[in-house]
Amino acid sequence: MTFNDDANYSGKGVRKSGRRTGLAVGGGGIGLVAIVLLSQLLGVDLTGLVGGGTGTSSQGESTGLTNCETGADANADAECRVGLTSDSLEDYWAEQAPAMGISYASPLIILFSDGVDTGCGSATSAVGPFYCPADQQIYLDVAFYDTLRSQFGATAGPLSQLYVVGHEWGHHIQNLAGTFATADTSQTGRTSDAVRLEVQADCFAGAWLASATETTDADGDRLLEPITDAQIADALNAASAIGDDRIQEKTQGQVNPETWTHGSSEMRQRWFQTGYTNGAEACDTFAVADAEL
Repeated sequence: MTFNDDANYSGKGVRKSGRRTGLAVGGGGIGLVAIVLLSQLLGVDLTGLVGGGTGTSSQGESTGLTNCETGADANADAECRVGLTSDSLEDYWAEQAPAMGISYASPLIILFSDGVDTGCGSATSAVGPFYCPADQQIYLDVAFYDTLRSQFGATAGPLSQLYVVGHEWGHHIQNLAGTFATADTSQTGRTSDAVRLEVQADCFAGAWLASATETTDADGDRLLEPITDAQIADALNAASAIGDDRIQEKTQGQVNPETWTHGSSEMRQRWFQTGYTNGAEACDTFAVADAEL
């Protein structure tokens, strides 16, 4: 069990995408760059997953989560779990971001199936969870958790699922801080800005999880149960499974650090632990020397 059964879900922050009706009219922006970099990493052309256009979202009608009211619901259902995860992240970052000098605004999480239209273009579930800075929304198909198990060999337990959402929320914090605007995502490699962005998001996820048991619902009840060592190991397992080196070895049979865009398994685990142990203030991956990254 991850959530306190008696905790109440706010009903805010998460929407389910309406039926998708064709290609998006979203602009490429960082969304397109991310797909290009992912194509380089996997050696597969995925650019067809992104549409060109104006940079505005063409999303069908969306709805809130239904049958998601308590922590017990979140423990039983992956979509409800995202809902209460959003509540916890909101509670943490609404206080933490201003303490770091960041003007905070809440993101929105869009749950979708198969395909979705965004402010960064259109994408299918094959892209995995992602954050679009153009519309400040996180996009997630919960089927990705099954993919973590079947294709990446991760345990993908409840806490690792929370970590995935926390990582994408970390990208939102980077966007608010102006980090996206100053980062050079045209380069790849172990010490590239692209990798520094990703491991910083891992670090932010770790920082939030370390404080997550203190976040509360509107009635003051804690949202999460105390986190166990086994659950932290589960989150670290997910971070390891989606490291560039692990993915390259699995898909290409060899590792090429010069094409990394997300960081190695070791880097992702280490930066997650840095945030978990030392807090969000320790997550400035752009300030550390190449050898320390």
